[in-house]
Amino acid sequence: MKFKTTALIASAFAMTTLAGCAESEQEAQEDLVEQQYESQEDVLEEQADLAEAQGDEAAEEALDAQADAMGEAGDAAEDAVSN
Repeated sequence: MKFKTTALIASAFAMTTLAGCAESEQEAQEDLVEQQYESQEDVLEEQADLAEAQGDEAAEEALDAQADAMGEAGDAAEDAVSN
């Protein structure tokens, strides 16, 4: 009887630990997706700044629009991973 109780407690603890690992993995995936999109967005913003410094207004606007779209895509991807 004592063995069954110990086994049940150990099993419950193991399940709780596994649930915590799964949650941590999901959080890590969300963070990775967010960082990838933010990184791409930052690159586009820097390219837009360079285009502005070079006086290329059309390229600047296009790159800014791409950066905005990348930010929105990152938010959508992060939501998709979390759901």
